[in-house]
Amino acid sequence: MSSKKTKIFIDGSEGTTGLRIYERFEGRDDIELLCISSELRKDAAERARLINESDVTFLCLPDAAARESVSLVRNDSVRIIDTSTAHRTESGWAYGFPELSERHRASIAEGKRVAVPGCHATGFISVVYPLVAGGILPRDYPIAAFSLTGYSGGGKKMIAEYEADGRHSDIDAPREYALTQQHKHLKEMKAVTGLAKEPLFSPIVADYYSGMVVSVPVYTEYLTSHKNPQALTEYFAEYYGGGKFVTVDRSGGADLYGGMLAGNSLSGWDGLKIYVTGNDERVVISAQFDNLGKGASGAAIQCLNIMLGCDEAKGLSL
Repeated sequence: MSSKKTKIFIDGSEGTTGLRIYERFEGRDDIELLCISSELRKDAAERARLINESDVTFLCLPDAAARESVSLVRNDSVRIIDTSTAHRTESGWAYGFPELSERHRASIAEGKRVAVPGCHATGFISVVYPLVAGGILPRDYPIAAFSLTGYSGGGKKMIAEYEADGRHSDIDAPREYALTQQHKHLKEMKAVTGLAKEPLFSPIVADYYSGMVVSVPVYTEYLTSHKNPQALTEYFAEYYGGGKFVTVDRSGGADLYGGMLAGNSLSGWDGLKIYVTGNDERVVISAQFDNLGKGASGAAIQCLNIMLGCDEAKGLSL
């Protein structure tokens, strides 16, 4: 490999995801970070200059600003990794979940435009995509899911709300949100998995910083095969092939503290763990991971490493 350093610009480096990406470059001698002064971070001309000087630009921005940044690209060799919702179902953008298939991995490695999955979507898709791809779960199954997440997933505003003195008493308890069934991750949940309909989705935010569990309950009578927890566990283990980033629990949850699946257990880890629990009639398949890791900045760095052809886990905690 060439000793030339890859020039990286993080557009939106002061947000939660941008800061975590920046931290993951500490100690890397193959990266040259192009930094923008704080007073110019919203200046389109300065952002355009740095984007076009970079080899790879990370977009850690709201959707509208991410689209604007893409429009500023003039240098055809610049590659973009977008962590926003803006391009996850757009034609010409690779979906940044390489474990789903060899096609996904190749699209990331070869592509110039990569969209990093949403955190809730990561958990949902890690469970549902293999079932649909394997013909086990019908595409028209009326699927539902719920998700438990730490408050860091809400960005700076929610973090400040949870960590403020004299905060509202409701924050002391877990809170269900997206009550109108219009969560922004639903579009990619449906599109990437190939489901006929968007799932019924109930996300819950709780009073801890990071980590999440996304769970999908299924009636086994509607599955075409693998109709018990043991068979589904083996299917997922074979599907993901013992990789570093996605692992499968084979204990049926027996090793969990108190027999309970906690949202914060994998905080600080950049992988994802799948659990299959239940019985021969009703199964719950859960993905446990860090919403700031495999659910955001960790996934973004993994995609970068694949694009650069270096160790996929470089700079990550696995």
